[in-house]
Amino acid sequence: MADVYDPFDPGFQADPYPAYRRLRDDDPVHHHEDPPFWALSRFDDIWAATRDAEAFSSARGLTFYPDEIGRLGLAPTIVMLDPPRHTVLRRLVSHGFTPRRTAALEDMLREFARSRIAVMEGKAADGEVPDLHRDFSSPLPTFALAHLLGVPEADRARFDPWVTALTTLQDDGFDMKAMKGGAVEAVAEMFAYFTDVIAERRADPSGDLVSALTAAEVDGERLTDWDVLGFCFVMVAGGNDTTGNLVSHAVALLDGDHAQRERLAADPSLIPNALMEFLRLEGSVQALARTTTRPVTLHGTEIPEGEKVMMLFGSANRDEREFGPSASELDVTREIARHLGFSSGVHFCIGSHLAKLQARVALEELLAAHPNIGVDLERAERISSPFTRGWVTLPATGIETA
Repeated sequence: MADVYDPFDPGFQADPYPAYRRLRDDDPVHHHEDPPFWALSRFDDIWAATRDAEAFSSARGLTFYPDEIGRLGLAPTIVMLDPPRHTVLRRLVSHGFTPRRTAALEDMLREFARSRIAVMEGKAADGEVPDLHRDFSSPLPTFALAHLLGVPEADRARFDPWVTALTTLQDDGFDMKAMKGGAVEAVAEMFAYFTDVIAERRADPSGDLVSALTAAEVDGERLTDWDVLGFCFVMVAGGNDTTGNLVSHAVALLDGDHAQRERLAADPSLIPNALMEFLRLEGSVQALARTTTRPVTLHGTEIPEGEKVMMLFGSANRDEREFGPSASELDVTREIARHLGFSSGVHFCIGSHLAKLQARVALEELLAAHPNIGVDLERAERISSPFTRGWVTLPATGIETA
């Protein structure tokens, strides 16, 4: 059934929103049998949970699979730590990963976005069908992250296989026997690569983010090599496909409402607010887990201590209780006091300013060059994942050539 919550069902993954609504209305503290976990679907419940790290811990992983990081043989990264250690690491990382450092990328991002638009135009002129996601949205965050981290242009092609490997392992439940396409080897390659980069930056600092992180110091404490390595891992794993999918989702949503697309093309100053609406309606991260450290009772149901709890961000961000009766509709001028597109609380996305910069530049350039940009959903292919929502391919329409 379309309104049954089954995170592994392809039908649910294609359109999860009817099932989310049914959970919000009838089963806001849902218990899933296999694998065992609880699912929260209402905005207020998830907002409160993200801001209560004491009761809802991140230290046992962010999926409903047991010991996902342990199965890879890795130590926990910053997103899988609780205060007080998380607080210390975040302060240190923030000293290197500043909004000013991110803002300095804008001119280069704009030039790169224009070059990728030219690629799509070239394909269209040759009679090919340009792919918005592969040709434009996905390369943009790869460029931004590689430049920030000081990765030479010749090495940037490695990013996509690393991200694919992490997604494959996640969707296989971090089961080494079920791994596909050398996923574990790809992850090991990523860690080896950045281990060498960190050693090089400690010996000979440059102006990149890795150099800034190795030099960051707060109250006499500095980041260890593992801390920096873990942050590089988080940036590549969490900042690459999420940002690319935000851009692709935005174009798809606007193609469903040409009046609002025309409004943004005519007034680009509306784009920053519109980005929050796109992220609310079609968040790349649909769900993340926490683990209860004590019994928690919600809506008359007790979740025992030690249980995995999935926070269904994709449901919460369409909750009529928070956003009113038009919660499932696009409104690029909607006033949004709060939403969960970047999570909330101590784990609010540390790269949110970078994601917003990339998406703003991408949409400004796309709509300026091709105000009728759209997508062919009939020929598109979605990724298959119980945790994320995004694209493998997304053919573009409305690319005009001279």
